[in-house]
Amino acid sequence: MSGNGNGAATAEENGPNMRVIRVGTRKSQLARIQTDSVVAVLKAFYPGLQFEIVAMSTTGDKILDTALSKIGEKSLFTKELEHALEKNEVDLVVHSLKDLPTVLPPGFTIGAICKRENPYDAVVFHPKFVGKTLETLPEKSVVGTSSLRRAAQLQRKFPHLEFKSIRGNLNTRLRKLDELQEFSAIILAAAGLQRMGWQHRVGQILHPEECMYAVGQGALGVEVRANDQDMLDLVGVLHDPETLLRCIAERAFLRHLEGGCSVPVAVHTAMKDGQLYLTGGVWSLDGSDSMQETMQATIRVTAQHEDGPEDDPQLVGITARNIPREAQLAAENLGISLASLLLNKGAKNILDVARQLNDAH
Repeated sequence: MSGNGNGAATAEENGPNMRVIRVGTRKSQLARIQTDSVVAVLKAFYPGLQFEIVAMSTTGDKILDTALSKIGEKSLFTKELEHALEKNEVDLVVHSLKDLPTVLPPGFTIGAICKRENPYDAVVFHPKFVGKTLETLPEKSVVGTSSLRRAAQLQRKFPHLEFKSIRGNLNTRLRKLDELQEFSAIILAAAGLQRMGWQHRVGQILHPEECMYAVGQGALGVEVRANDQDMLDLVGVLHDPETLLRCIAERAFLRHLEGGCSVPVAVHTAMKDGQLYLTGGVWSLDGSDSMQETMQATIRVTAQHEDGPEDDPQLVGITARNIPREAQLAAENLGISLASLLLNKGAKNILDVARQLNDAH
């Protein structure tokens, strides 16, 4: 955690009428757990504030019979929450960062990115296959996933398996796995299982050589109105510098590729000894065609960023005034450079074909 957020404190917080901050979230159990964790940190920083959670359903929560990649809506899990933010019905919204598009609607910004949990994907097996791995599942076993990214990478790695779309919140997908005989295993984000306290269901963690993760996976983003300086100051204390810089690089990579949930794009990032490493890849829908590269950049996070007027303080939809601007720009440039390298090598053709095939089916 970094930043001081002192600008957010006002005299009224200490009076009998405690100031109320309204926090928007999705209704799912996982979304509530994630939001509660963010609110707990804010309460520790601001004991004089009261936080009220406002839960609502989103388009992505309501349409459960269609694969995410088919719905063609960039803000499946965010649109209704942003409407509430726009109408001042809530002051901030907590999201899984991977649900937030790399270009936000005008008037909004990501005011904080919290420390990332395990970003990898996890395999949960049907009770009769506990103890197996994807490699040792029987021929033609059906594996459920709502992600083109996962299916494309894993089909390439495990050609003896069949991959089929599975939708619903975590509780629903686990119930479908356990109660129906349709799936031998399902792939979920390890961070979600961890937050739900279901680590015991994890049968296998997929490492980058098997399946790279989604942009922003494992991190939480806090969205606020871009002109609400008070809220930006308040949530700025949540920024985790390493997570922020890794996610700026990842989001810049995805934005420059013009990728989204309708094409298989995946990343892996790491920071070590002042170097930020970014691996990014693109795949055809069936995983037969792919391209990936790794680049690195030197990141300096020691100098304190000076507050001052900027034409556009946002980078890939993120505002972080308490993290050195130079470091943020280096991370963004790394993402753009890696995307440019892949595009120059022909990645656009792979992505265009993937989009066309996804739209046609």
